[in-house]
Amino acid sequence: MREVRQEINRIQAFLLQRQHEDGTWRFCLESSPMTDSHMIILLRTLGIHDERLMEKLTAHITSLQHANGAWKLYPDEHEGHLSTTIDSYYALLLSGKYTKNEPRMALARSFILEKGGLTQANMLTKFATALTGQYQWPSHFLVPVEIALLPPSFPVSFYDFVGYARVHLAPMMIVADRKYVKKPDNAPDLSDLYADTPISRGLYPHRFLENFLKEGQSFLATIHDSLQRLPFLPGQLHKLALRRLEQYLLARIEPDGTLYNYSTSTFFLIFALLARGFSPKDPLIQRAMQGLTNSVFDYESGAHLQLATSAVWDTALLTSSLQKSGLSTTHPAIQKANRYLLQKQQHTYGDWKIRNPKGKPGGWGFSDYNTMNPDIDDTTAALRSLRLLARTDMTAATAWKRGLEWLLSMQNSDGGWPAFERNTDADFIRHLPIEGADTVSTDPSSADLTGRTLEFLGNYAGRTLTDPHVEKGVRWLLKHQESDGSWYGRWGIAYLYGTWAAITGLMAVGFSPTDPAIQKAVAWLIANQNPDGGWGESCQSDQKKTYVPLGASTPSQSAWAIDALIAVSSKPTTELKRGIHYLLTHNQANDWTTRYPTGGGRPGGTYFAYHSYRWIWPLLALSHYQAKYANT
Repeated sequence: MREVRQEINRIQAFLLQRQHEDGTWRFCLESSPMTDSHMIILLRTLGIHDERLMEKLTAHITSLQHANGAWKLYPDEHEGHLSTTIDSYYALLLSGKYTKNEPRMALARSFILEKGGLTQANMLTKFATALTGQYQWPSHFLVPVEIALLPPSFPVSFYDFVGYARVHLAPMMIVADRKYVKKPDNAPDLSDLYADTPISRGLYPHRFLENFLKEGQSFLATIHDSLQRLPFLPGQLHKLALRRLEQYLLARIEPDGTLYNYSTSTFFLIFALLARGFSPKDPLIQRAMQGLTNSVFDYESGAHLQLATSAVWDTALLTSSLQKSGLSTTHPAIQKANRYLLQKQQHTYGDWKIRNPKGKPGGWGFSDYNTMNPDIDDTTAALRSLRLLARTDMTAATAWKRGLEWLLSMQNSDGGWPAFERNTDADFIRHLPIEGADTVSTDPSSADLTGRTLEFLGNYAGRTLTDPHVEKGVRWLLKHQESDGSWYGRWGIAYLYGTWAAITGLMAVGFSPTDPAIQKAVAWLIANQNPDGGWGESCQSDQKKTYVPLGASTPSQSAWAIDALIAVSSKPTTELKRGIHYLLTHNQANDWTTRYPTGGGRPGGTYFAYHSYRWIWPLLALSHYQAKYANT
């Protein structure tokens, strides 16, 4: 146990040194170089000559290229990722710092052509290249702008898409409708990235055609029928819809100038404003670019545009874990962090109110720039951190109560919890022939969010199995356990994440370790422990929807598994001791396993390496281990 305490002390000391003066922790949220490519496209398209930033972005992109010329979404991805490679190739050429003749560029081009060329890229890549004159806009976009005119009560509505999808879809609808093109000066020619004839250039590859004929036509027909009930002529409807979409976007720009603080949606926002006639010098566009610049994380040898900044998430999780590790609420670092979290509670109504009209504001968002887009995970994280303070401080107690009420009001009708919006899981949206519609267009209940919410309600709010909210959540969770005993986690990778969340949630509200569901899950965890004592799961699991071992252990995934076993074990088991030994002997490593992306975003498209995770989760697991077994 002495070694456990020493490691806890080491992590504490490191984290206390990394805290900012405002009480936050601001670690990097690293995703693919797509965001860096977007920034380079914007800088060149808008004529912003920040060559120092350009140099850093290109240095980061080139550092991620593999020997075969490709770029990957995660280290063990087979060969490479076509769209990420196209994004990186285009950005490096557009930067002006690389030419097609250089060996690394020739290798990238060969990989792109071997995988089918630009025609086979994903939708985000096609939009980015179409906007800058490198790709042919299609004659139509599968979501007509007129959908913006339909109220949420209609059979089909823009609000059937979840909020994070809407803020991407709205600007994309505007630019696709306008077929907007703004070609940067001295732009490279990407015509050599086509592996087939120009006839097949279009926003959607042919593999979507069959689905479109089955699903898309009925979707468009439903919208058409709904629009016939509105008292406007088609031309007027079209103009009104575009204006409505513009108003929708303007109303959701955060104080830092970004759209919900997502760099990807802000990228499309800027082009949508240009398409609507805004000048590149317009304050809205200038503020958006400044917001993106502020989201760039500097490395020693490069820089990365974060898809979002994670200050609230990192700060809430770290403050809670540090308190679990022994720091008191009166410790200066905890006091500063909790003051920050209290300031970031949201008091305005956001789009979540549409399907939760009785709910009152009180949640927290992911970024410190979020003011109208709270989510379940950040809310429970902040409430965990504030729980002890709320027992003695009236301001914190009021905020805590308001946060708990909002959290409970967001429970889905099926008993589980979503991420952002209640009851946003329209079946027809998930079956639209739009890339990613089945995974990122709706916000269904998930095992990780439901499990984490139950863990909070049991361990921090004193709720048990007799509580109606808990009872419904438990019923949903048990119904969605996989046949092998695991649970799939939507926002972490993937079955290890979901299983940890489910086990700790069920145990917190009163389940017995001998319950068959718990026993089955524990057996699954033990069966997947690595020889070194840790656990590791590949991002391939997220795509294949079946567990795929990484073949190595990662700090965060090992800590999740260990924490789950602690929750069910009355004394340290052999498997637990091996897991703790892994954390103690590997947590100071600095290799690809410590940087492996264990956060989920868009299955098959976006994965996150939270630079904070190698500290948060081992600290929590070690602290739980010490607290439970100190006298054994």
